[in-house]
Amino acid sequence: MKARKLIDGAAFGPDVVRALGQAFDEAWTQIADNFGSEPKVVEDARVRLAEAVLSVASENSTDVAVGALQAMAKNYRTRQG
Repeated sequence: MKARKLIDGAAFGPDVVRALGQAFDEAWTQIADNFGSEPKVVEDARVRLAEAVLSVASENSTDVAVGALQAMAKNYRTRQG
């Protein structure tokens, strides 16, 4: 999947990449039902979430799920406005 490749290819150490992947998976679990089952819509949402995770990540990242959800929500509101 495109979104997971963004996370896995991030320029961070292996522990941070693992934490980012976990944050992505946890965040996706919380919001997945909001995007239905159409593959294009789901993949677009997953890519936006991956971008949000990376936007709040740092080399010290260990728990970025909440920040990623907030970044994604802010970006979503901006696009809808």
